[in-house]
Amino acid sequence: MADHAQAAGHAHDEHHPTWTTYWKVALFLTIITVVEVWAYYIPSLVASAFFVPGLLIMSAVKFYTVVMYYMHLKYDHKIFRALFTGPLIVAALTLVGLLFLFSKLAIKIGLLA
Repeated sequence: MADHAQAAGHAHDEHHPTWTTYWKVALFLTIITVVEVWAYYIPSLVASAFFVPGLLIMSAVKFYTVVMYYMHLKYDHKIFRALFTGPLIVAALTLVGLLFLFSKLAIKIGLLA
């Protein structure tokens, strides 16, 4: 019984990230944040069509990185990823549907013309 628990603990330690991994992830997230803030202070970039999609892509990359490393989904069983990703997809689709519905409603009543 103790051997099984010890083996399971040892297996868990092998898949757990080290301090170096967390440091690199934090540096990566900091660099992305600096780029986001830097982009906001360039008026020609803010006026371009690439500004909002660029910020959304960088935010998505940061979200994915935090979820995978700091929420440990990268090292957990795949069922936890499925349990997290499924409701996330449903929530995102609901949000997009509500945005579409309310934009059509706002156009219909003349708020967005």
